[in-house]
Amino acid sequence: MDKLSISGLILAISAIGFGYWFEGGLLLSLVNYSAFLIVVGGTLGAVMLQSPKELFIQGIKMFIWVIKPPHYPVDKGIEQIKTWSNKARQEGYLSLEIEAQNNNDYFISKGLNMMIDGVAPDQFREAMEVELILHREALLKSAKIYEAMGGYSPTIGILGAVLGLIQAMNFIKDPELLGAGIATAFVATIYGVGFANLLFLPVANKLKCVIEEQMMYHELLAEGMLSILQGESPSNIELKLSAYQTKKHYSQVNSLT
Repeated sequence: MDKLSISGLILAISAIGFGYWFEGGLLLSLVNYSAFLIVVGGTLGAVMLQSPKELFIQGIKMFIWVIKPPHYPVDKGIEQIKTWSNKARQEGYLSLEIEAQNNNDYFISKGLNMMIDGVAPDQFREAMEVELILHREALLKSAKIYEAMGGYSPTIGILGAVLGLIQAMNFIKDPELLGAGIATAFVATIYGVGFANLLFLPVANKLKCVIEEQMMYHELLAEGMLSILQGESPSNIELKLSAYQTKKHYSQVNSLT
């Protein structure tokens, strides 16, 4: 579980809520089910309209990565490549067949099967590069539905505020009810801006980081399998792939800038 993501969301909401409370605001005045329905329903509807079905469903499923992101340990990946290399040198590529069949990662399974089939190194590199590019683009397109939500949400919030003001005008002869109606109307704007900047856009950026980590891990595995096909020794492969440990560190730092 990603405690940092959960803590960040709680901190952001708490800071805004307590800041409002310290100024004498009533927190219950920020709770409005009609405004919530307008903003969330309108935002989801707009994104569903613009998105292909497969990308939208995939994007919704990817939300769990924010709370429980998949891990791609570079060290274990290198050790796995060394194991495959030793096995292939001692028993031949066919000894990897069971590993290819039982592996749940489609990318790994495809690479191992290509090795077993005796694909030439150049063909292997080309096929895996295409696989990486297409998979990365598909995941990024799915993650971008949250960027779209972050774009639509504030506008839908303004729409909700206008609708609320129209409704409040029905009480124009009653100043007390009019004031309450106007206050309620602006809650929709708060929801629109809040959801965009505290949830949708941060989720989109978090998913991008997870996707890049996954792509780098698969790139490591592809490079390792290619090295096995080229007949390199396990020690040379380990030395070559150790660069990905440094690359992972710098990619994590760059993702924060």
